[in-house]
Amino acid sequence: MSDVAAMTPMQYLDKATSQLRELGVMPAKVEPAPINSLLEKISDLDQEKIALIARTLGQAEVFNEVVREQTAQMEIGKRYQQITDGFNSIRDDAKRLVDQVSDGKLDWLERGSNIWMKIARGDIADRFDKIRQIYLSVTKETRNQIERETKILDAYRDFRGALKQAEVMALEVLKKAEDKLDAARKRLDEASAKVAAYSGSEPAERAKLELERDEQLRRLQDEEKRYQIAKDLADNLTISYNTSEVIMARLMQTTSAKERVYAQAVTFFSTNDSVLTALKASFTGVFGLHESTKTLDAMKEGMSKSLEDLGKIGDKVQEEAVRAGYG
Repeated sequence: MSDVAAMTPMQYLDKATSQLRELGVMPAKVEPAPINSLLEKISDLDQEKIALIARTLGQAEVFNEVVREQTAQMEIGKRYQQITDGFNSIRDDAKRLVDQVSDGKLDWLERGSNIWMKIARGDIADRFDKIRQIYLSVTKETRNQIERETKILDAYRDFRGALKQAEVMALEVLKKAEDKLDAARKRLDEASAKVAAYSGSEPAERAKLELERDEQLRRLQDEEKRYQIAKDLADNLTISYNTSEVIMARLMQTTSAKERVYAQAVTFFSTNDSVLTALKASFTGVFGLHESTKTLDAMKEGMSKSLEDLGKIGDKVQEEAVRAGYG
């Protein structure tokens, strides 16, 4: 025997609506469902069950609309493109800065472009920090959306529990409608048999039997209409539940995938934050190394040329001094 006890329709419905109220998405007023007028025609079959079915179907549009609206708003956006653009700009600007100083000097156009780069995009170290902040912002929002989405889907699953219970009750009501329809057919057959079997000569008596037969026919027609309403109700509840089951399975797969991606994202960042920091330090260090290297090269080249010039000037001065001293 299963240890899982199914809740009553009201328990399912109350649990589902309370979750929507906690999220602040439950409307204050629920409009009566159009099907209520049809349910009134078969309410005498089982007033309690019909009332519960009517309340469940009255909430159906609310839950469907909430799920449609809330899932449509669950968008992360395209901030991943900002991260991609950030890394691309870092690499492009790094290469450009190295190319600028490769000739050992910066002209006014290059200086102006560097100033504009810092104003428009920030320096490279700042852009690494911006990438980090975007990443943290996206993962935080993803977590919030997963929690909200999970609560909404849980509420919808509870509502589907109420919908399944409504299907069970509708099938029970259908059985009662079928029994009443069979009884009406039997009464009509009996009334028709009386008319057919009447062999008297009194027109009034025969007319009474025909009236009774016609009344039974009318009641049968009414029961057929009520039976058809009950049958349509049960059939459509069955179809609705089975169809939504497939869709809900897809939604749950999407939510599970999103949770998995979120877990991967958090794990990736937690284990690779040091890599991002190292990249930031390395790019900054590369520029420092490049500047130091170029400074050392400039010092060496300057001293070498100075010594060469000193040698040339010294030789010339000494030659002039010898001429002046010795004639």
